[in-house]
Amino acid sequence: MKFANQFFVTWLVATGLALPIHAEEITLDSVAVIVDQGLILESEISDLVVDVKKTAKENNQSLPSEKALRTQAIERLILNNLQMQVADRFGIQISDPQLDQTIQNIAQQQNVTISQIQQQLASEGVSYEKYRESVRQEMILGEVRRASVRRRVYITEQEIGNLVELIDEQGAEQAEYRLGHILVGLPANPTDEDITQTKERADKVLSLLNSGSDFARIAIASSSGSEALEGGDMGWNNINSMPTLFADVVKNQPKDALFGPIRSGAGFHILKILDTRGVERIEVEEVRARHILIQPSIILSDNKAQSMLAEFKEQVIAGEADFAELAKEFSDDPGSALRGGELGWADPTVYVPAFRDAMASLEPGQYSEPVRSTHGWHLIQLEERRMDDATEKRKQDRAHQLIFNRKFAEETENWLREIRDAAYIEVLASSGVDAAQ
Repeated sequence: MKFANQFFVTWLVATGLALPIHAEEITLDSVAVIVDQGLILESEISDLVVDVKKTAKENNQSLPSEKALRTQAIERLILNNLQMQVADRFGIQISDPQLDQTIQNIAQQQNVTISQIQQQLASEGVSYEKYRESVRQEMILGEVRRASVRRRVYITEQEIGNLVELIDEQGAEQAEYRLGHILVGLPANPTDEDITQTKERADKVLSLLNSGSDFARIAIASSSGSEALEGGDMGWNNINSMPTLFADVVKNQPKDALFGPIRSGAGFHILKILDTRGVERIEVEEVRARHILIQPSIILSDNKAQSMLAEFKEQVIAGEADFAELAKEFSDDPGSALRGGELGWADPTVYVPAFRDAMASLEPGQYSEPVRSTHGWHLIQLEERRMDDATEKRKQDRAHQLIFNRKFAEETENWLREIRDAAYIEVLASSGVDAAQ
């Protein structure tokens, strides 16, 4: 670094640019937090705080003190950093084609073009490359959680049967709740004194809320929950997909009702029903499709895999080749290749977004263009569509998914807490917050 500084000075002199006698000192980016083998920079904290402030301003939302907001931002970055380190150990990566496809899917869902997204970002002072990398990180974090948490979720046939009975009893109307959540967290291996003090803090938080304090502001300032920076907003949840601890207290309760403190292993929870809505009974469309999957490799490039499928499509349409025979010979999907690429009847939502969205634009009998997903390149033919009635299998599938969603959310929180407790964290004194973690 000393050599680099000397070289810079020499270059200035050589080019005739005089150095001022009293040069203004420039503060470079600095390390704010050490997280195991990783680092969090001061600029990362500042950027996240700015983003939260911007979102709060757009939503006309008040915020807590700068110190409280900064502390929550640091905690979010610590968890993200730890998860990215897990991703590195697992070798989880998102390629540029996968990233491009995901951003294309985002644009389609918002009914805009990539150019319009770029223009919107530019108007907000955000570079498109920064946006791309933020999407890439979110994709990696999702993969890490699925890889780390999925194996911790165990569902019994009895649980599914019990929920199917409950769904039958509840009938067509299924209540959904938009919950606000504040977690006043306990330390690892808490003492009786820790529990007492945490309970007292939770009681004070509840008292403030009962006195009319803004829930989102209190959540950002006080919550240890993963949704703290979103003002504690957990979004919409079916009564059967939210944590059982929460469902037991909010069921059949009205909007704006407050509950807590509710004790769990993580600490004391405070809930608020931000809104409620009924769910109409809707028939679900199913599709029957077949596909040929080509997975790029060291030998087979991404472009070559795409061009192979484009050629297959031309051959099939021209009657020069048979789709089923091509699938049996070339498809890298062992589950469907032997059946000529047949996937059978399925709810489109079971497929990855790129595959699902490609099918949505097809009429029965039509072939897609080659489609890139996380699995590789697909050539898809939509064979039929139908409206699915409420069969017993559908009820069981729905019950399984609801239970899985609930358990996955619970185990994700447990897993995040475990890796946080096991990590070496040092918040440097210069970062402006308490260094003790």
